[in-house]
Amino acid sequence: VQLQASGGGLVQPGGSLRLSCAASGSISSINAMGWYRQAPGKQRELVAAIRNGGSTTSSDSVKGRFTISRDNAKNTVLMRMNGLKFEDTAVYYCYAEVKGSGSMWYVDYWGQGTLVTVSS
Repeated sequence: VQLQASGGGLVQPGGSLRLSCAASGSISSINAMGWYRQAPGKQRELVAAIRNGGSTTSSDSVKGRFTISRDNAKNTVLMRMNGLKFEDTAVYYCYAEVKGSGSMWYVDYWGQGTLVTVSS
């Protein structure tokens, strides 16, 4: 199973970006998908997550600005980030709780990380 993330980049404060992450491989089902981020000198933190049924959770720091969604048919999670702030600068990592074909267990898989830089 592989997760391929894309969509990071440089944006001015107040701008928008969309992150995308697609899971591929021998997948039976996916439970939660989402995004963590890690800023320089800080611990990795959960940004937002969405379960298979569509329920979501997000950090208080991004509520009202970031929207997470998923396309179950494509095993893809998207995150629209509006109103970006300097403090949103970080490497963003997607993850997915995946049950592989023939497996009984869900395992966490991670994407390679995509850099989001908010700068004027």
